Parts: sequence; structure tokens; C-alpha cells
Amino acid sequence: MLAGNSRTGNASMDLVELHTARLLLRNWRADDLEAFAALNADAQVMRYFPDRLERAQSDALAARIQAHIARFGFGPWVLELRGQPGLLGILGLQQVLFDSAFTPAVEIGWRLLPAYWRQGLASEAARAALEFAFVRLNLPQVLAFTVPANLPSQALMQRLGMQRDPGEDFLHPLLPRDHPLRPHVLYRLSRNQWLNGPAAS
Repeated sequence: MLAGNSRTGNASMDLVELHTARLLLRNWRADDLEAFAALNADAQVMRYFPDRLERAQSDALAARIQAHIARFGFGPWVLELRGQPGLLGILGLQQVLFDSAFTPAVEIGWRLLPAYWRQGLASEAARAALEFAFVRLNLPQVLAFTVPANLPSQALMQRLGMQRDPGEDFLHPLLPRDHPLRPHVLYRLSRNQWLNGPAAS
């Protein structure tokens, strides 16, 4: 699933480009911002996030993602179908940038347009990202978290072999104390589990 470096300009911001049977996981381009804004404004996509994003907020998020890539050498990729250019979502790895009992840590996360749901694309991309995490980055584990009501994301975490300990569920520190989305569930996948589990198959 792994391929060579993708050169898109500033070498410090390059991601390793990944390929799967149907997908290209690639670096960001300026012409991705409009589609990214549509993703972040979609009510279905943002159902389990505090708010949908306005265009300026979406562009600011894209800038933060690219700053993360420049700082750490990895981050969320742009997803597109092979042979069909255009952002259909994002998926990737990022440092957890808040303090918690489980930090420091790296999480995997995703966000796809509804037209591409229930086709196995997120699973396909996530397996490539986990291979990158455990083979290229040699990470000891990868985390994922979401709100309890987000059962589709939890189902994907489980398909990837991630495991939840209810004792590790937490209140998201970046949300107000009374926010209904503050409770989160936490899933973990260790490198050893990945080597022997469904995410490596």
C-alpha cells in the first residue's frame, strides 16, 4: 500500500503518498479548499462535531492541517478515487494536541462526503494509514475517539481491530463543561495487535 514521496512544492510539507486498490491518499493542493469547505459545511458529515464550518473556518482548519504536516511530517491526507481527481474526504494521522490521561499520542481520524459512505472506502484508506503508522513511523499505538452516538465511526474502529476500554472514556477538554458532545469514547490499536489483527489483512 505504501508508495514513494509525493513532491508538491515545499518539501517540508510533503506527505508520503499512499495508494490502495481504489484510492489515492495525497498531499494538499490549493484547489482542494473549495471541496474541503463543502465537506465541512455538510450537515450529515458534521453531525457529531460541535458546528458546521464557514468557508473561512474551513480554510483555517486546512492551514492548521498543513502546519501539522510541516511540523511532524505526517497528517491527514486528501482522499480521491484513483483516476478521478477531486477531494472526496480526508483521513490520516495527527498528534493529539490537548492534554489528557492518554497523551502524548497519535490519533487516526476521517471525514468523507456522504456520497462515498458505506462503500468501504474509509476502511480501505484507514488500513493504508495504519500501515504507514506502524511500518514507516514505527508508532507503538494509534488511538481514535468520537462521541458515544457516532456508531458508524465506532464500527469502523472495531473493523480496524481497535479496542475500547470504557474506563478510558473521557470528557473532551476543548469543549465547554455542559456541551452535549463533550463525552467521548476512546479506542486503541497497538502495533502488536495490528500485526496480528484484521487491519493488517
